[in-house]
Amino acid sequence: MPGVFGFDSYSPKEIAERVENVGVIKANLPLLSQVALGALAGGFIGLGAMFFTLVVSDGSLNFAIARVVGGVVFSLGLILVVVAGAELFTGNNLLVMATVAGRIPVSRFLKNMIVIYLANFVGAVGLAGLVAMSGQGQMGNSAVGNAAITIAAAKCALPFSEAFFKGVLCNLLVCLAVWLAMAGRTVADKILAIIFPIAAFVACGFEHSVANMYFIPLAIFLREQTVAVGAADPTILNWIGLARNLLPVTLGNLVGGAGMVGLVYWVIYRRGANPESAPPGNR
Repeated sequence: MPGVFGFDSYSPKEIAERVENVGVIKANLPLLSQVALGALAGGFIGLGAMFFTLVVSDGSLNFAIARVVGGVVFSLGLILVVVAGAELFTGNNLLVMATVAGRIPVSRFLKNMIVIYLANFVGAVGLAGLVAMSGQGQMGNSAVGNAAITIAAAKCALPFSEAFFKGVLCNLLVCLAVWLAMAGRTVADKILAIIFPIAAFVACGFEHSVANMYFIPLAIFLREQTVAVGAADPTILNWIGLARNLLPVTLGNLVGGAGMVGLVYWVIYRRGANPESAPPGNR
């Protein structure tokens, strides 16, 4: 295969096998490890969202430039998840490959999805609380706080169908970023592979369930502070608004990640493969 592709990376077929093998390992992690790594991932994605908010708070930037640069810096979140090690709900949608291959039961796949989702929530909300208490919202004469509230209010105001389809497109790109990172053999390879798909989904305004677990709680915490909210409507910034956003976005993330990436690549490269002959793989 190296002679065909001409560069030192794993081929798509090899990536599919690696993703399936890693899925088996992830599904069999001890519960405590899943919870701890899930909380870390929620915090890591929150750090990327925090960086994004700082960039888009600069009103002097052209709209498209602000979105693209914001997307690039948001990539910090998934870079930390992949390189430092953590368990992210959206990326773990790819466990569906090991599930349909018969290497992990459906019950274990669902358990992993639920445990990691809840742990991501704890990590993301926890970071949002720390950021709110740090006074970061007051930076730039409260421009950062204004941006945080405006971002979250727009998310809470999304109609169900729009939030769903934005969630589909988001996790299509997130899982492709994870897929590309699995092709890399070095840290630099993985970082470069992650940046462009993540920058694309953020710049285009798609919806990531775990990122929203940071964005919306942060705005809920900040609305109690003396921050001018401008055109944003702070009345929709509450925990019910968070739930209304997370339901369609999470469903969309599942369709985009598990359905449009995991299942499609399984059909292309792994359908008919003998699960007994597959090695356990490396993390």
